[in-house]
Amino acid sequence: MTIRTITLPVRGDGKGNNVLAHAAVLAKRFGAHVTVLHCRPRPADLLPYGVPVPGFMREQIAASASKLADEEEQTLKTEFRDLIAEMGLTEGVAGSGGATASWQEAAGRQIDVLKHHGRLADIIMVPKPDRDRNLGANTLRSALFASGRPVLMCPPRDGKPETLGERIAIGWNGSVEASRAVALAMPLIEGAKHVTVLTAGEEVHGATAEDLITNLALRGIDCKLVRFAVRGSVGSDLLEQAKSAGADMLVMGAYGDSHERETVFGGNTQAVVDHATLPVVLVH
Repeated sequence: MTIRTITLPVRGDGKGNNVLAHAAVLAKRFGAHVTVLHCRPRPADLLPYGVPVPGFMREQIAASASKLADEEEQTLKTEFRDLIAEMGLTEGVAGSGGATASWQEAAGRQIDVLKHHGRLADIIMVPKPDRDRNLGANTLRSALFASGRPVLMCPPRDGKPETLGERIAIGWNGSVEASRAVALAMPLIEGAKHVTVLTAGEEVHGATAEDLITNLALRGIDCKLVRFAVRGSVGSDLLEQAKSAGADMLVMGAYGDSHERETVFGGNTQAVVDHATLPVVLVH
């Protein structure tokens, strides 16, 4: 198993450069192709929902939106070419050999674009949401709930990471979401130099951490098990344990309860999304 295709949705919010820096590390490590997917809004998406709009105003909105989208696309494409050259990627098509990247334009809402373009990706990479500025939450949610693929959430940092996926921590509670996360992140787990299984000892849903370690051993993966007592929230403690393990990536199931409930009332996944300082692979 390996990673061949990485999808990276971008918009003009200034967060794409950091995610591309993370993607470049994985692409060079696995010889993968990065598709930088620019989600271009359609004029209809900019109209107020349920409010009648005169025809002449629709035409004005469409013309203005098209002009702004053209300008944004050209700016982002120029940045894209500069960045991939700086990061050692070659502009090309998937399967042309080595670590490559290409630009793809898609019109529509990001949730619909990811449904179409994300479901065959080996991994989708998105920025960590900025809740203070209300940026990125919908992108993460769309990738998680509309694609069925693993989503790598990248926290902000200066420059590209020195390592990514060499020291992996797995958050395990025996749930279906945790099981899916391990299965879909297996190329990363198999390629890691060190793997640590983290559990709070609450495997009430199914397989235990010991079962997981036995299963991974059949693949030749030697794991360390760390059981920790919950002092605050499981999500916050999980991040602390991953840091103590020296992990450069955390793999975990996401929103086993519900996204809405965790967002409103707080929850394990939401705590990780809000406070992570290392890249996190999330799978719903």
